[in-house]
Amino acid sequence: MHNKILIVDDDPNIREVMSILLTSEGYDVTEAENGQTAVDFVYEGREIDVVVLDIMMPDMDGIEVCRRIRERSSVPVLFVTAKSQDRDKVEAYTMGGDDFLVKPFSQTELLMKIKSLIRRHNEYDRPRTSGDSADSTRLSENVVVDIRSRSVKKNGKWINLTEKEYSILRYFMEHRGQVVSNKELYEHVWGNEYTSSAGNTIMVHVLNLRKKLENDVRKPEIIKTVWGKGYRID
Repeated sequence: MHNKILIVDDDPNIREVMSILLTSEGYDVTEAENGQTAVDFVYEGREIDVVVLDIMMPDMDGIEVCRRIRERSSVPVLFVTAKSQDRDKVEAYTMGGDDFLVKPFSQTELLMKIKSLIRRHNEYDRPRTSGDSADSTRLSENVVVDIRSRSVKKNGKWINLTEKEYSILRYFMEHRGQVVSNKELYEHVWGNEYTSSAGNTIMVHVLNLRKKLENDVRKPEIIKTVWGKGYRID
């Protein structure tokens, strides 16, 4: 069964180039020429494994498209943009994006990111089991993580985490009781060399995680900040 990729870009030439590349790699590609069409695809329940989403589009930009997609789906979203400013990345991640690709990019880079997102999403989407088990870890009285299915339950209900959010949470859990620095977290979860600007990206993702896990994000009980050093889960 071929993985299904949705390419969202208002430039037909870019859609064609990416479509030819991905089709040649065995992917089943669908194209959307604007944001509303992409949102409609998701809301119609079409099977999609990754959304490759341009940020700069008329009428509805990629940030808004991602926000609407996240209201219905946890499908991985790979943002593509000609801009590389940190504030754009922060906004994209805040809306639930999973990864970021700056134009111009190589074919190899595009394929690597898509394969990585699909692999993590397939693991995340394995059938879930109820209750605690040997594969479950309790983070608080009301939050349980099922490691086998890469899923999280809060107050008895499953909550949706993006691929990146789960990867961050899992890294914290693997170092439970230890302080994890921004540098260590970024280089292991993102797989890139840490720069000072990466701190903003981490801050946004941790805030998003806290909004989903904590009872009060202003007084986090699970993901604690160790000022000047990093984060810690006890």
